[in-house]
Amino acid sequence: MSSITQRVRGRPAHPSGPTFLTYTPDGTKLITAGSNNVVRVYTTGSDGEPTNIDDCHENNTAVAASNDIFLTGSEDGFVTIYSLETFLYQDLLTRCSLPIRDVALSPDGICAAVASDELEIKIIDTRDTRNVQYIRDLPKPPKHLSFHPSGSHLAVSCTDGIVYVYSVTTEDPTLSKKFDGLIRGLESDDEKSSKAIWHPDGRAFAVPMATRDVQVVSRDDGEKQRAFSGGHMGDITTLGWSPNGALLATSASDRKILLWETKTQKIVARYDYTGVINFAWHPQENVCSFVTSEGELFIYPNFLSSENAQQLQKPLQPAPFIHDPLYETSGNARKTLTNGLKRPLDVPAQREGTPNSLDDILGPESAGEDDFVEDDDGAGYLDEVNGYGKRSLDQVNGFEGPDPKRRATHQFWSPRIHQSFQPGSTPWRGNRRYLCLNLTGFVWTVDQDTHHTVTVEFYDREFHRDFHFTDPYLYDKACLNEHGTLFSCPPTAENPAMVFYRPHETWTSRADWRTQLPPGEDVTAISLSNSYVVVTISTNYVRVFTLFGLPVKVYRQKSSPTVTCTSWRDYVLTMGNGPVGGDGSTSLLYTIENVKRDEICQSEDVVALPHNTQVKSVFFSDQGDPCLYDSMGVLLILQHWRTPGQARWVPLLDTKTLERLAGGRKEETYWPVAVAQDKFHCIILKGGDQYPYFPKPLLSEFDFKIPCTTAATEDPSNPAISEGAKLEESYVRSSLMLSLLEDLVQATNASHSQKTELSRREVDVDKLLLQLLNVECREGEERGMKALEVVSLMRDRSGKLLEAAGKVAGRYGRTVLQDKINELAETRLMGMDED
Repeated sequence: MSSITQRVRGRPAHPSGPTFLTYTPDGTKLITAGSNNVVRVYTTGSDGEPTNIDDCHENNTAVAASNDIFLTGSEDGFVTIYSLETFLYQDLLTRCSLPIRDVALSPDGICAAVASDELEIKIIDTRDTRNVQYIRDLPKPPKHLSFHPSGSHLAVSCTDGIVYVYSVTTEDPTLSKKFDGLIRGLESDDEKSSKAIWHPDGRAFAVPMATRDVQVVSRDDGEKQRAFSGGHMGDITTLGWSPNGALLATSASDRKILLWETKTQKIVARYDYTGVINFAWHPQENVCSFVTSEGELFIYPNFLSSENAQQLQKPLQPAPFIHDPLYETSGNARKTLTNGLKRPLDVPAQREGTPNSLDDILGPESAGEDDFVEDDDGAGYLDEVNGYGKRSLDQVNGFEGPDPKRRATHQFWSPRIHQSFQPGSTPWRGNRRYLCLNLTGFVWTVDQDTHHTVTVEFYDREFHRDFHFTDPYLYDKACLNEHGTLFSCPPTAENPAMVFYRPHETWTSRADWRTQLPPGEDVTAISLSNSYVVVTISTNYVRVFTLFGLPVKVYRQKSSPTVTCTSWRDYVLTMGNGPVGGDGSTSLLYTIENVKRDEICQSEDVVALPHNTQVKSVFFSDQGDPCLYDSMGVLLILQHWRTPGQARWVPLLDTKTLERLAGGRKEETYWPVAVAQDKFHCIILKGGDQYPYFPKPLLSEFDFKIPCTTAATEDPSNPAISEGAKLEESYVRSSLMLSLLEDLVQATNASHSQKTELSRREVDVDKLLLQLLNVECREGEERGMKALEVVSLMRDRSGKLLEAAGKVAGRYGRTVLQDKINELAETRLMGMDED
């Protein structure tokens, strides 16, 4: 850290009192406003006198500028527009009945947000001041305003100590997030700052806290990220990010301006100036300007030392997250699917210059020479050229978009792949994340900077005891069942990747075991069953261990890169990327193997996913059937998976069709946990959340409902149609569950209870068909053929249910149908029915 002793000379800009300044976006001008009725406009790089705009309003409280205009707000409630071309009054933007406290311009300079001591915010179109949007749900007056770099959101710091973030993309601004406990409650005219300033990458904002620190907060989840702490001894009065977000400048009542490095949150320079209340970075150059409460303006060229000035030359830097989602590779944090290009497919590449071209040899054209043809009427006689003096790619190709042949000669193409993930885990949110969530319990970890702390909690605390330990290995994946907990950690410079298993109970003294993986291998997913530990590796190996750490199998997975894995008893399911489809994305393939029998049940079969859909979780049900939950909110189960080549994914539930979501009454998504007891167990996510968070979420359960009919079919105004649709769905669902149980009984040494359950389910399916027959008979004689088809689907071999079916037909006077049912019963009784 360096302490800057060189001081620049202050310029008397305004009388003592609140003073404000801003640069135009192009950096050519600097505007200041203060307590007098003069606004000064300074030209960047000029030591001459500023341009004074007289007869302005006194006691200015805010100033904002675009390249063409600037706005001032004053205590008399006026917000005025001035032209930067003529330096004259242009228009009255708005007037409020109470003093103006802040004015903010959107990045495109079109919309101006105005905050006053009134309980509302106006968002006004600067081109048409009659076009006004209002934010009227504020409990206390706003103090500061800040537009998101994209202009899509507006951060409002209120005098009640709460930061509100509004979405302003719609006609009526809507509240997106509310952040309580970040800033202190201040009076609207207080020199102390509570302003939320957006980081240039738009993913987070920084606010000064009552502790005299600066806290970075994530926009999406509202979690506290890194903090700039321990620098100031007084209350913070202003703060600002450098244009590329690499540095943060803060000033406080302790007569210090501190310069922080965003990446490390360390102080890299100190400047001694008294009473600094507003600060502005130049948009392009190493120049900073600030004003004091005495009305002085300081324009500081070469504000950064040569060492720190290199930070400004960097491209846009990321906001300081504890665990940056952009670089997160573990757990369920997924990278955006890429196409392997350095630019999007729909963005043409700039046409580069030709080496040793004539332009390079002769040099640039003289600025004094006139073109032979002038496009003075804008009719398009001249082709625009790029920075290399070449026509743009659009003019060469003759149409918008890149030429595939041209692209192939410049860049290598690679397909979009499915990223690996760990079922049941969540990405970092702040310094916490879940490593595992299931019906047994949950495993979560906390980042303590130098180490992690891991906690394992159970739902049934009478059978298991919670435990907690310090984790120096930084485990990033975990599995939990009733027998033990499995962990894995990524490789580091000191240690290779490692797998750690801890059983819940054992009759020997040595309980835990660890195994290190060979150098160069990283764990992509792990799974734990009652029999085996399965680990998939970045080198596409699948490693299988016993519960005591004995290696059983090592083989290379055919589909690669690997995506995930799960297991149940002796069965292991692995997923990987397969062939590339017509849309440029890889298909997802799965393999199911019985490790104990060394048998392949399904080999490289396709996971049935619609276009642009990803797998969110994969797991086995409590009956041992593979289940999958995709990003469209559909739960699927694998039927006939024990027979090679016969497996198919069947939808059990489409969460978008749940009755609780009908009519748009609720906006929520669901985090899959398990399929057990013929129900879908999940965590309800509200408020746009994608992952569960702390405190420990409650589990919810939903009955299965196979999407067989549309909402129009289930018409409440026609009970007969609605009843028939419900019975049809029940029949399809019950038949599916019966089929799954049949496969289980045939493939295993079934118990007496399982065989009894199978017989009961067969009878239940026939009873549903009997109820459906009743509906068809009630509807009329024209339904006779469908009614007979329903009866033919019955599995009844005793004849009792077929006899009941005949009686149902007779009750409604369907004599022909009754005769045909009796014939069917006789045929089955004599064993002559065709299968």
